[in-house]
Amino acid sequence: MPRIRDSRGYTHLGAGLAGKLITMQETTDFLECAIEIARGAGAILLEGYGTAKAIHHKGTIDLVTEFDRRSEAFIVQALRRHFPDHAIRAEEGGSVSGAGGYEWLVDPLDGTTNFAHNFPCFAVSLALTQAGRTMVAVVYEPVHAELFAATRGGGATLNGNAIHVSQNTALEQCMLATGFPYDLRTNPNNNLAEFHAFLLCAQAVRRPGAAALDLCYTACGRLDGFWELTLHPWDTAAGGLIVEEAGGRVTTAAGNESWLSQPSIVASNKHIHAKMLAVLAATQTRT
Repeated sequence: MPRIRDSRGYTHLGAGLAGKLITMQETTDFLECAIEIARGAGAILLEGYGTAKAIHHKGTIDLVTEFDRRSEAFIVQALRRHFPDHAIRAEEGGSVSGAGGYEWLVDPLDGTTNFAHNFPCFAVSLALTQAGRTMVAVVYEPVHAELFAATRGGGATLNGNAIHVSQNTALEQCMLATGFPYDLRTNPNNNLAEFHAFLLCAQAVRRPGAAALDLCYTACGRLDGFWELTLHPWDTAAGGLIVEEAGGRVTTAAGNESWLSQPSIVASNKHIHAKMLAVLAATQTRT
């Protein structure tokens, strides 16, 4: 992997962050590293895809497999090796503190339930954040070898080709996606009322089961919009930036532009965003 260069030569980039902003060259170098790491983690997931797997339960329907843990261990080890002063926050607990001002948000296997059932909709998600904003984003879907990537201000790509959100403006002609919390049977904020409302006003609503991919599919125009109410930062950090850099809009369900640290997210092609927020607001008014 590339080493990271500053004006003094080769160095680790987290040091001295308070005195300077991330440069485009640094961003490119971080992206190259993230892509290589995501591909490596994806290769680990493919080893288990289509096979019998050891499955453990974190909750009644919340699963974790040996491949979640293997993928996360690989990612965390690689990030620590290349960026020892970067903080890391990962879904399965492989978190590391850092002093450099950068934090990686890691979902080693987004779509674990799909993976456990050999359903081909899962991904690796990596995002580098600085001061609470995603700067570098990579989502890798290994079954079809689709790699989505973005840098802040640098656009979004799919396998190296620029992508853009759809241009649909009528909600009734749009295909949306959503997801539900693992505790939907007991959580009053279970998204069922919102799901029903969108079913009645959109052309179609899908529930693929991998938020990072739902966001990426919105970014490349396969979907026109996505919403969910109970996610974690590692679920949305990468995909959210990819949507924004593809020309879309991302907010919370209440319309707040600072979405990264919030559980709800609405992502769209921008044209239907206000309409999606209105549907969500009306649903909240009724419940």
